[in-house]
Amino acid sequence: MSVRCVILDIGGVLEITPETGWVRRWEERLALPLGTVHERMHEVWQAGSVGDIGEHDVREQVAERLGIDGPQVEAFMADLWEEYLGTPNNELIDYVRGLRGKCGLGILSNSFVGARERETALYHFDELVDEIVYSHEIGIEKPDPRAFEAACAALGASPESCLFIDDVAVNVAAAQAAGMQAHLFEDNARTIARIAAHLDAGSSLPGRAPLA
Repeated sequence: MSVRCVILDIGGVLEITPETGWVRRWEERLALPLGTVHERMHEVWQAGSVGDIGEHDVREQVAERLGIDGPQVEAFMADLWEEYLGTPNNELIDYVRGLRGKCGLGILSNSFVGARERETALYHFDELVDEIVYSHEIGIEKPDPRAFEAACAALGASPESCLFIDDVAVNVAAAQAAGMQAHLFEDNARTIARIAAHLDAGSSLPGRAPLA
């Protein structure tokens, strides 16, 4: 029997990440039409999310595509990371910390190059869970089934023994299709109750629908 595991997303789950409006502020500052930043940077954002580009190259592309200089690039990136990192969801983090040694714990995150270093420094997720699987390090993003396979493999667990928590419905559905238990994060209370039920129930049948 595979050990029971809980695998969590970061942004919107372990981190509270509301939109800060930073992109629109930069468009206004640079006198650019609405949507210009994402249009020009889309390929860079995608490359960074699967590790096809490094942080230095990201900065060079920001400067070239937006026509800004060094200090502006650093300010732009600081605003990006401020929204990306958000603030810690302390209630859920404290609960997960209390599970150490009771089950396997992992993180599966669609990420951006540089995320591990910053999240480790700020939130110490490396001390919270056993394994962290970042999309920019494995070159695969959710909802690709290979991302869920990588997370289960990192923990040495079978999919049916793992409960995956995410705030994006398509990722939850993809995890279920991969044979995992899955729960759509909406609030801490229901998520904590779902984790507790998963651990109390032991190994569940593959394909079982998640509890609300």
